[in-house]
Amino acid sequence: MRFGLLLPHFGEHANADKIINGSRLAESLGFDSVWVRDHLLFEPHGEFESPNAAFYDALTVLTAVGASTERLQLGTGALIPFRHPLHTALITTTMTQFFGSRLILGMGAGNFDHEFEAVGLGGVPRPQLVQDNFEIMRRLWTEQGVTWKEPPFDIHEATIEPQPVGGPVPLWYCGTTPKSARIAAEHCDGWLPGRISLETLKARVATLEETSAAHGRPRRPQVGMIPTASIATTREKALSRVNVGGLLTWANQSRFWVKPASGSFQTVEDLQGVLIHGTADDVVEQCLTLRDNGVDHLVFDFRLTFPLWEEQMQMLGEQVLPRVRSA
Repeated sequence: MRFGLLLPHFGEHANADKIINGSRLAESLGFDSVWVRDHLLFEPHGEFESPNAAFYDALTVLTAVGASTERLQLGTGALIPFRHPLHTALITTTMTQFFGSRLILGMGAGNFDHEFEAVGLGGVPRPQLVQDNFEIMRRLWTEQGVTWKEPPFDIHEATIEPQPVGGPVPLWYCGTTPKSARIAAEHCDGWLPGRISLETLKARVATLEETSAAHGRPRRPQVGMIPTASIATTREKALSRVNVGGLLTWANQSRFWVKPASGSFQTVEDLQGVLIHGTADDVVEQCLTLRDNGVDHLVFDFRLTFPLWEEQMQMLGEQVLPRVRSA
């Protein structure tokens, strides 16, 4: 199991020094990766996070972090396909020239129509847009003179040089629906649902395994998760930093999730998988549960405790990661 951190590049605590210094600290503590979100016109989740609309561009942040660290993997969870795939392919190829094959490019369909309308992509079926981006970028990373004539893209004899260091960038499909898992199993290197309940995770991992086998793939794609997290010396203290009511509201709006036996998300226990919280012992147990249910790469989202980001990171790196890795 690998471990990552969502970077503080959005909201009221977005800060360049905090991003760079925190990434260096994460590397020294043995974390495997750091991750970013992506928006063009950012609207915070009103259910559970600050309404502050500050947002640093995803790929620019990863470029700065890559230039400031030595080995951390750099992931997008998720990049949204409002960029032209020629542009995305060129940017990511250039990034690898500076810091090697450390990128994981997760891409998802996004939630906000207005971001796509703003760049002339309103009404385009977004899951297909992600798949088209993936196919175009894979070809640009491995071929010369790429042509693509399917709307909304019209590309003629395009070549990007040099090609990415280490070969094509790994592509992960981001989403929580059964369809997202099927697409990942057929076409991608990984599947990244972000926050997702434990029972939904189990169902999607089964879909990944069944679909992968049906398409003759030797194993299912890698599975990542980005749960909200809070760690402290007591469970009560950790939970006091989290907007549980907001997370429950958000979970109940997730149409394709497996619901609890009660029919709705009502308690903090119902948020297993969505929320990692408690003491170091609690967090170790929760990490092992996710590992045993198919999670290969666990990314901690401390957006609700970003003022304590370094402290949270230190507790995880010193008290949790070594125990999970040795279990």
